[in-house]
Amino acid sequence: MSTSTATKRTPLPAALENELEEVFGDRFTTAEAMRRQHGEGESFHANEPPDAVVFPESTAEVSAAIGACHRHDVPMIGFGAGTSLEGHVAALRGGVTIATSGLTRLVELHPEDMDCRVEAGMTRMALEQHLKGTGLFFPIDPGADASLGGMAATGASGTTTVRYGTMRENVLGLTVVLPDGTVIRTGGRARKSSAGYDLTRLFLGSEGTIGIITEVLLRLHGIPEAIASAVCSFPTLADAVDAVIYTIHSGVPIARVELLDEVQMDAVNRYSDFDYPVRPTLFFEFHGTAGGVEEQSTEVGLIAKELGGTDFEWATRAEERSRLWAARHEAYYASLALRPGARGWATDVCVPISSLADCLLKTREAIDAEGLLAPIVAHAGDGNFHVLFIVDPDDEEEMARAKRVNARMIEQAIAVGGTCTGEHGVGYGKIPYLLAQHGDAVDAMRSIKEALDPKRLMNPGKVVA
Repeated sequence: MSTSTATKRTPLPAALENELEEVFGDRFTTAEAMRRQHGEGESFHANEPPDAVVFPESTAEVSAAIGACHRHDVPMIGFGAGTSLEGHVAALRGGVTIATSGLTRLVELHPEDMDCRVEAGMTRMALEQHLKGTGLFFPIDPGADASLGGMAATGASGTTTVRYGTMRENVLGLTVVLPDGTVIRTGGRARKSSAGYDLTRLFLGSEGTIGIITEVLLRLHGIPEAIASAVCSFPTLADAVDAVIYTIHSGVPIARVELLDEVQMDAVNRYSDFDYPVRPTLFFEFHGTAGGVEEQSTEVGLIAKELGGTDFEWATRAEERSRLWAARHEAYYASLALRPGARGWATDVCVPISSLADCLLKTREAIDAEGLLAPIVAHAGDGNFHVLFIVDPDDEEEMARAKRVNARMIEQAIAVGGTCTGEHGVGYGKIPYLLAQHGDAVDAMRSIKEALDPKRLMNPGKVVA
């Protein structure tokens, strides 16, 4: 089984239960099914349910719930859409989960300034619906239909990072409820500011350990005049990575470039009814004017050809592109289908682009040497790659082999100046590697945690536990 740092729990104080029931009515529950639903994300980590779940519908109600928990010294855990991968939402010390799924309003939209403010429970695809007809879109696409508050809390990114950046570059401000119930707003709609500490970036990626995000002020982008997607397979992983490196060095502003190894392509073919070659494959997307897209794709096509790549298979109509990228986004479930009954352990690292080929090849060799089933997917344009171990968590010997590969991959990434996680976050699954990456800087992180959450009630056991 996965290892957790859960400690002995104490029952919720009756006074707290009464207080929360009085404020929230039937939006406060201690039902076992609901507690278990909110005790895990989408990974192999053990389910650690809270003692209760509350469903606020406004920032004021989040503040009321947090304030009550703070007064009674009860841990609290923020919960968005439950798509996290490193045990972020596990209630390791019990307590109350504060689910933001009821905070779904579009608070304000300013098309002329290309920004909007949304409540934290709104999902990425729901925002897409709100933006129809405006000529704008929000580009961060982690694959899952995650909540925007959760994406901010974990510092999410995804397939479009190479062109549009991560949540850190696309969040202008936040509304956050601090551990004692105080509500603050960070940032603002101006595109730059030198006024004081950058608290927005402090809370981005903090994983609910120093506050719960209730609103997110987002930077929007204009929908490109032309969009085209293409698929190209290569003889080897190294050839595919080299094609990406040469493309970036050539200054081509690609919007997406995803690398799937041969194991992942086999899974995609089976699951999504494609018949692509079972070889390392790049999924490209180009944004711009019609002439610009044609120029970009021609240049990349020539680069790919020089490295043994096949001719591009094109998808220019919206429905064709949607099917293509749906297959990429379903890679997780396609991989699970290779071994019915198994669980997925998704892990990631991010390295400088120049080190990507070496790290990928060594990881693939280690996976094969350990006899594991583990497809690889990479956001190749920014050096971030994912390994999905398809494992039986109850098989200790198999888990030990997977952990060896994971540790080796992370150690190699850190050694070349990379990070133990590019976008999954730390949760409790990657705590052991945070010190290896940041050294004494982790003490500074703990000091911030201690200053804002001296009772250590906010998502305890995570990140700097």
